[in-house]
Amino acid sequence: MSLDIIIRGGTIIDGTGKPGYIADLGIKDDKIVAIGTITEKADREINASSKIVAPGFVDPHTHYDAQLSWDDQVTPSCWHGVTTAVIGNCGVGVAPCRKEDRPLAVTDLVNVEAIPENVLNAGIDWRWESFPEYMQATMASGLAINIGFMVPLSPLRTFVMGTAASDRSANAAETDTIASLLKEAVQAGALGFSSSQQPNHIGHHGKPLASRLTSVDEFRRYASVLKSSRRGTVEIAITKKLAHLADDEYQLLEMLLDESGRHVTWLTLLDLNGSPDAARNSLDKAEPLAARGCYAQTVVRPFLADADLHNPFMFATLPGWGQVFNQSAERQIEIFNDPAFRKLFKQEMTGPESMVNDWSLFEVQRIFNPELQPLVGKTIQQIADERGSDGCDTLLDIVIEDGVQTRFTVAVANSDDARLQQLICDERVRIGLADGGAHVDMLGEAGYPTYLLGYWVRERKVMTMERAIQRLTTEPAELFNITDRGQLKTGLNADVVVFDPQTVGSDRRPHLVDDLPEGGVRMITKARGIEQVIVNGTAIMKDGQMTAARPGRAA
Repeated sequence: MSLDIIIRGGTIIDGTGKPGYIADLGIKDDKIVAIGTITEKADREINASSKIVAPGFVDPHTHYDAQLSWDDQVTPSCWHGVTTAVIGNCGVGVAPCRKEDRPLAVTDLVNVEAIPENVLNAGIDWRWESFPEYMQATMASGLAINIGFMVPLSPLRTFVMGTAASDRSANAAETDTIASLLKEAVQAGALGFSSSQQPNHIGHHGKPLASRLTSVDEFRRYASVLKSSRRGTVEIAITKKLAHLADDEYQLLEMLLDESGRHVTWLTLLDLNGSPDAARNSLDKAEPLAARGCYAQTVVRPFLADADLHNPFMFATLPGWGQVFNQSAERQIEIFNDPAFRKLFKQEMTGPESMVNDWSLFEVQRIFNPELQPLVGKTIQQIADERGSDGCDTLLDIVIEDGVQTRFTVAVANSDDARLQQLICDERVRIGLADGGAHVDMLGEAGYPTYLLGYWVRERKVMTMERAIQRLTTEPAELFNITDRGQLKTGLNADVVVFDPQTVGSDRRPHLVDDLPEGGVRMITKARGIEQVIVNGTAIMKDGQMTAARPGRAA
């Protein structure tokens, strides 16, 4: 048998957690056809001596829904060995969507996923209305990697209910229609549905994101679609305050498990600065659910957000900030100067809705007013002490003086390596939550696979290479019932990554680049040590360089 590609002499780590072993791997067309000693020749032979040969990584949590319109490589995920990315998470996306509702979908993405409006308006190529049409149009354009499509409930509810989707729950007739559209999408290949109940997810016109208004009866009905289809996963952003799993949230997860009979994955699980026991307590509380296939997701790096107050996502949990969203800088300055707003801000920052209430965790990163340059690198608490002012007033004063352009770095969570190690090694947790394509100028977590392999495996030795690759491949594939990839096994699709275990890694902090439509900026991390990436038997990366091939499929 003539083979297309032979990867020779690498250490095969197949994704199951079993010990690695040295062998050759043969690929014909789009399949893995041989693993062992291969005597045949191939059109292309790769010397993988001293290298790791692994399944392509599966990213369970991305927001590339819009980016796929202008980025057929799906960067930066492809650079880090990701060969399958799941989109449509957290109940927000771009389909289904009627022409007249496109501004609503765009504003939802601006507010929830912090993607600039001008980038979206210039970049999205609206070639669909229904969700199956979106899937078909997206894959027809040609992509470097595979895409798994989750159906987000916000655009789905808006498609049926219009703007009322952000005001109320659906009635019985509307619920039936939504359920039928969900079934149509699942039958077309969607991997399930997603939602968000998080109060910081603000949609268009400062209203709640439409999925937040989904009633328990609605959820029950939509979950039943997955059970009857015998397909699909539920993904839900559920914690009202990061990492704290409330009783009603536990009950909702339990109901979704019962009514769907499928896997459920929930967000957000972080080691909160100032609440060191929150994540562990939530995991212990949810252990009965994990035993049934309901897993929390976490990230593998310190959770540092770069942000400004023009898109005040960091304060989205505070009710008083709803009026600030989607306003001009001039109007925002008026609001920030209002004594009533400042009084409310101070009250809410000390309340349970506040995500981060320690001003020593807010550091000035970038200032545009030359007179304020000495503030760069200082925390809001340090500046407040120097000025003899309150932290809330200090933050707002700086932002006003800088024309609402000031950028901050906020240490939200995962600052303690010892506690983070416990999370990423916990069997009840799934590695993910990278948010690739979202929070573009705030976060850059899409490089987590190489960071896990470089920092946590090679440098810290907190888990074996075999276990880490299992975390990146088989586990997320099984979570979404992706059965034709995620392992190195004959007969499966040939998604393969070859990397150098001595150099693999990525930077601890991302950096800004201006490569989005309309010159928009985003945070990225470059990969180190990834040498070959093969998707469906075709190389999308050769010797560390991307090729022009676009062999991606719907997962």
